[in-house]
Amino acid sequence: MNEAQDEGAAPREATAYSWYVLGVLVIVYILNFIDRQIISILALEIKADLNLTDSDMGFLGGAAFAVFYALFGIPLGRLADNWSRVKLLAIGLALWSTMTALSGFARSQLTLTLARMGVGIGEATASPTAYSLISDYFPKRQRATALAIYSSGLYLGGGVSLLIGAKISKVWNAAYPDGGPLGLVGWHAAFLAVGIPGILVALWVATLREPVRGAMDGTPSRSSDRPFAEFFADLSTIVPPFTLLGAARRGLGPLVVNVLVAVGLCSFAWVMIQLTGNLPQWSAVALGYYAVFSWASVLRQKDPATFRLIWGTPAFICTTLGYSMVSLAAYALAFWSAPYAEQVLKLPKDQLAFWLGANGAVSGFLGVIIGGRVADTLRAKNPAGRILVILFGVIAPVLPIWIGYTTPNPVLFYVMNFLAGLFGAAALGAAAATTQDLVLPRMRGTATASFFLGTTLVGLCFGPYMVGQVSDLAGSMVDGKLVGDLRTGILSLIAVAPIAVVLLFYAYKAVPQAEATLAERAGENA
Repeated sequence: MNEAQDEGAAPREATAYSWYVLGVLVIVYILNFIDRQIISILALEIKADLNLTDSDMGFLGGAAFAVFYALFGIPLGRLADNWSRVKLLAIGLALWSTMTALSGFARSQLTLTLARMGVGIGEATASPTAYSLISDYFPKRQRATALAIYSSGLYLGGGVSLLIGAKISKVWNAAYPDGGPLGLVGWHAAFLAVGIPGILVALWVATLREPVRGAMDGTPSRSSDRPFAEFFADLSTIVPPFTLLGAARRGLGPLVVNVLVAVGLCSFAWVMIQLTGNLPQWSAVALGYYAVFSWASVLRQKDPATFRLIWGTPAFICTTLGYSMVSLAAYALAFWSAPYAEQVLKLPKDQLAFWLGANGAVSGFLGVIIGGRVADTLRAKNPAGRILVILFGVIAPVLPIWIGYTTPNPVLFYVMNFLAGLFGAAALGAAAATTQDLVLPRMRGTATASFFLGTTLVGLCFGPYMVGQVSDLAGSMVDGKLVGDLRTGILSLIAVAPIAVVLLFYAYKAVPQAEATLAERAGENA
C-alpha cells in the first residue's frame, strides 16, 4: 500500500481496525517480553549449570541484551520512519524468535551471550514500529491510552514467562533427569518452547495494513525513496571503525572529539573492569555509549531538526532519563524477584512462578492502563500533566520495595511486589506519550529509539547488573563458592529515586514551552 495514497481522505479518528491492530501489537509485545524475561525464572539453573556469579547473570539479563537492543534501535528506528513498519516488525519478530530458540542450545556464557545479543537486535524493531503505527492509528487525545494498552504486553509477557519457564523446566527435568536429546536440560527446553511460536506470529503481523504516516495529526508525509541506503548509512555510524571514518569525513575537529570520547570511555571501562572483574559488562557499556555518541554526532549534521527536538531538547532528555530510573528498578525487580524468592525465602519454584507471574501481569497491566488514562486526563488540563504520573511511578514504589525485600513473610512479599509493580507501571504510558508529543510526526520512530536508549542503556543495562554486583560485593564465601546477598542488592535500587525526582521536576517545568515551540525550533512546518 502506498502511504501517500488518499491522504486527504485518511480518517482522523480511531476505527475498529485501529483497535484490531493494537490488539495484534499487544500480542507481539507479550511475545517480546516472554522471550526477553524467561531467563529470570531460569537464572539459578543457568547460574549453576554454567558456573556463573550474580553479576554474570545480571549481565546476561541486562547489558548482553540491552546494548544491542539499544544500538540497533537507532538505525531500525530511522528505518521505521522511512520504510514499511509492518514488514519491519514481521522480520524483527521472526529474528528474535529464532535467536530465543537458539538460546536453547547454549553451552557456555559466551554462546548464551551471543544468542541474547541476537534477541536484542531482533527486538529492536518492535517498539519503534509499534509506537509509530499506534501514533498513526490513534489521535493525540487517545495516544497515551493506546500506548499504555500496548505497553501492557510488557507486564503480561513478563508474568507469563515465569509460569512457562518454570513449568517447562520442571517437566523436562522430571522426564530427563540426566539430560534429554542432545544433552538438553530444562532451561534449554524452555528457550526452545517459547522461541518457535513467534515465527508463526510473524506471518500474522505481515498481514496488517500500513497507515498513512502523519495523517492522524493532519500532516501526512511520504516515506523516503531510499530507506535502506539511509539504514545502512545509519548502521555505519554505530559500528567501529566506520564511526572513525564518518567522523573524519566531517573534519579534523569531529574526528578528534570522536577519538577522545572513545579513549575516555575505554579508560572508564578499564577502571571498572579492574574494580569489578566483569569484562563483558563494562566492555558492552563502553561500546554502547560510544556508539550512541557517534550516531548522535552524525544525526546532528544530517538531520539537525530531529537532533534539536530530541538531543537538543532538555525536556525530552530529562523525561527520558527520569523514566529510565523507573525502568532501572522495574527491570531489576523483574529479573531478580524470582531468584530472590527461590534463594532467600526458599519458596518452591512452581509457587513463586505462579504468584510472581500473576503479580507482574495483573499489577503491570492495571498500572499501565490506569496510568495512561490518568496521564491523558492530566494532559488535557496541563501540558506537563503527564510528568506528574511519571513522578508517582518513581516515588510510590519505594516503600513497597523496602517492606517486600526485608520481610520473611511470603504473603507480604507477594503483596508488596504487586504494589511496587502497580505503581511503577503507571509511569510508562505517560513517559512514552510525552516523548512522542515533543517531536514532529516524521521523527517518531527516531524519537522512540532515543527514548528506548534511556530505558535500555540506563534501565536494563544497569538495573539487573547493579543488583547482581552489589549482591556479589555484599556476599560471602561458602564451601569455596561465592554466595551473593540478593536482599542488599535489591534494596540498593532505592538510591536511584532522588536522581529521578530532580530530572522529572525539571521536565515538568520545561515540557509546555518545548511542545509549544516544536515547529519553530525544528525549522519546519508542523
